Amino acid sequence: MLKTRIITALILAPIAIGGIFFLPPLGFALFTAAIITLGAWEWANMSGFEQQPARIGYAAVVAIILYGLLDVSAVPVLWLALLWWVVCFLLVRSYPAGSERWGSRPVRALMGVLVLVPAWVGLNHLRAAGFQFGNTDNNLLLILYVFCVVWVADIGAYFAGRAFGKAKLAPRVSPGKSWAGVYGGLVAVAVLALVASLLASASLTETIMLVVATLVTGLVSVLGDLLESMLKRFRGIKDSSALLPGHGGILDRIDSLTAAAPVFALIITQLGWLTVGHL
Repeated sequence: MLKTRIITALILAPIAIGGIFFLPPLGFALFTAAIITLGAWEWANMSGFEQQPARIGYAAVVAIILYGLLDVSAVPVLWLALLWWVVCFLLVRSYPAGSERWGSRPVRALMGVLVLVPAWVGLNHLRAAGFQFGNTDNNLLLILYVFCVVWVADIGAYFAGRAFGKAKLAPRVSPGKSWAGVYGGLVAVAVLALVASLLASASLTETIMLVVATLVTGLVSVLGDLLESMLKRFRGIKDSSALLPGHGGILDRIDSLTAAAPVFALIITQLGWLTVGHL
């Protein structure tokens, strides 16, 4: 299993790096749309659509929605995403109670649209909009930063959870997660924000705001992971798919990012660091 994971990672890493850091904004939009469309194909299964025609049809609908949003302002979609993740918090917190209200296939399919589409919009807003923070105006560093927030939160949670994780966060959804892991992840991303501010020669106010924005993003990234875990548990599956040997599916890799990207993009837009851009 470890060998398979390593081989898959070695194949995917250059593709991901090339797609994220060496494509123009429109190319980046198409690259991320392909990933989101594959994620939609997986989400269809989590929604209860097991037959390939239905899964492909759902993915096609999501792709059409993405195309329709190419020239639409990102900000209203990002506000919708924020509202959606507040709803998700309530759903995860009450699970399994309330599942009779969202457990039907159409509702779960709609949930996928509300997760995947704003994630794509948020990523592309980060890539295409004008950016200024401290002495930094490179959008590629901004994309790298939101990825690092997700990774660092996950790493901090892992080690803190192993060392101190007795009180479970959401045992009915994801038994392995603990409150200690959440706190450890938040400490780790706060340190990341301080280091980033120092490297960008940010002012004290900018530094404080980045720490707050990063902490909120780190918290929401946990919710993205929990929502997918809840849906997989409800569906009775372990992984979203087997597209990535040794790693599960696309959604298993980007579940935290689907929540983090739109929320982070909205926060820094409201702070004035990100201006409206076009693909």
